Amino acid sequence: MKKPELLVPASSLEVLKVAVIYGADAVYIGGEAFGLRAKAKNFSLEEMKEGIRFAHERQAKVYVTANILAHNQDLEGIREYFTELKEIRPDALIISDPGVFSLAKEICPEMELHISTQANNTNYETYRFWHRLGAKRVVSARELSLEEISELRSQIPDELEIETFIHGAMCISYSGRCLLSNYFTGRDANQGACTHPCRWKYAVVEETRPGEYLPVYENERGTYIFNSRDLCMIEHIPELVKAGIDSFKIEGRMKTALYVAAVARTYRRAIDDYFISEETYRTHIPWYTNQISNCTYRQFTTGFFFGKPNETSQIYDNNTYIKEYTYLGIVGETGKDGFIRIEQRNKFSVGESIEVMKPDGENLPVIVKQIRDEDGNEMESAPHPKQILYIDLGQPLAKFDILRRQEKEEQADEQ
Repeated sequence: MKKPELLVPASSLEVLKVAVIYGADAVYIGGEAFGLRAKAKNFSLEEMKEGIRFAHERQAKVYVTANILAHNQDLEGIREYFTELKEIRPDALIISDPGVFSLAKEICPEMELHISTQANNTNYETYRFWHRLGAKRVVSARELSLEEISELRSQIPDELEIETFIHGAMCISYSGRCLLSNYFTGRDANQGACTHPCRWKYAVVEETRPGEYLPVYENERGTYIFNSRDLCMIEHIPELVKAGIDSFKIEGRMKTALYVAAVARTYRRAIDDYFISEETYRTHIPWYTNQISNCTYRQFTTGFFFGKPNETSQIYDNNTYIKEYTYLGIVGETGKDGFIRIEQRNKFSVGESIEVMKPDGENLPVIVKQIRDEDGNEMESAPHPKQILYIDLGQPLAKFDILRRQEKEEQADEQ
């Protein structure tokens, strides 16, 4: 069996570097236009160049999303964009629109083309269709079961790759083809501007009582009838591998570096353990599930992999994410005096117990001994996000180690 690729999202250059360091075989990113995450930070062309260089130096790949459903007015801009990408040379373009696919083949004939899940890829004839047109990989629709994927694998050419989402947020709409956002706000989800109305709080109005809102109670927080749990297949790596999936895809191009690091290193360890032996993998399942629960998440589901979900498995009873750790910053360079440079993300203080998260799976408890600002002034706490700080944690750390703080249980519940 071929070891599947671990494909991880990145919202920024910093997160791309973290994804690679923490175990990604490949990273997918968006440019400043034509992707489906317009609200993500996304990448300028110069940042793409640096990200691709960084990844390639570490034998990782970078794929660029251009998966909007294009309108006439988009096409000239897409043509110019692909001409620019041709010079930067990402490893693949991720596309859903047949017209955009044609432009990519014309302008970037040497580049791999991957077909986005937005194209509703639910059967092997669809895969064969895209293969005949020149696609290297097709991303399966999230509505497919493992049984369907196995059959699909047996019916398509060996060289055509299957990529499948195995972790992250689910969409209530079929393969993400949602009209709610456009209807309510005029912001088109299929053009990258989704406002996530599926996460809003709704009530029922009876026909003869206009203006009288009747809540449909789910719990004390309210009614969130369109909410989906998050997908998590960390306990089912053997089934995913045996189904013939070539690339395990993590959702989350708007997530923090802490989230990406936690998910990437956990799935990296799980995949590698399974290819040592299934017994090794099974032994470490408690560690995987514990580490996955350390990052921000909703309740989990296995989605459609084991058949059509029952009435409750796609709905969860909490509108807020569960947050067990707070992201404090990423370790940068270490000075001759032993102080570590970080760009602070959330407040922490001298004397506080925090945790260092390392790419190899170690979580190291440390005490904040001293904080200095850029001018060398000592500080008791670091209250300002994005401030450059120099801190003493009592021991040397490596670049790209991540600092985080575990929250008290009651705080996590509230957040």
